[in-house]
Amino acid sequence: MRNRFSEQLERLHVEMIQIGALCEDAISAAAKALMNGDETLAQAAEDAEREIDEKEREVETLCLKLLLQQQPVAKDLREVSSALKMISDLERIGDQAADIAELTRFVRIPEGTGRQRIQEMAEAVIRMVTDSVDSFVKRDLELAREVCREDDQVDELFNQVKAELIEMIAKDAASGELWLDLIMVAKYLERIGDHATNVAEWVEYAITGVHPSNN
Repeated sequence: MRNRFSEQLERLHVEMIQIGALCEDAISAAAKALMNGDETLAQAAEDAEREIDEKEREVETLCLKLLLQQQPVAKDLREVSSALKMISDLERIGDQAADIAELTRFVRIPEGTGRQRIQEMAEAVIRMVTDSVDSFVKRDLELAREVCREDDQVDELFNQVKAELIEMIAKDAASGELWLDLIMVAKYLERIGDHATNVAEWVEYAITGVHPSNN
């Protein structure tokens, strides 16, 4: 029975790595589509989002089987129940990457204003998603906590982008809709960072038995 549980837990780890990789692909494709005006990349981000939805259902089914059929002990129960929470956040990450991809059909991000910081935000949240899933698979508490610390950098970048673009709205009201769309892009990236942080916090709970929100 224990060997069967270990096999299914290993499969869960593989599935989580795969859904994390799809999230990374979706964010990366959406960000590049925005920067380059590439509709093929925008479509790739939306395709990845649909795959994430499918994977979410597969992981949910696997987690429920582990909980109902294997009767895991406390540590394993925390790991499986945390995975159930995590996939909800990963699915939302896919949704928000697809939202960015959808905006690229109407927005062409100009050189200069906000561009560099939006690119930095995209790179940071991709790293956060990667590290949050890795911390779960490797049971790496310090890596999970590093993800939470990195969210502060993403929040600061968002505040800088927002301030720059609000200034542009004041200077160039005729292009106001463009600047508002770019603020939305930055907000989607900021939310992705929040979801990656949620994943990392559930990793901490899985390892320690204490959720950071309860500290």
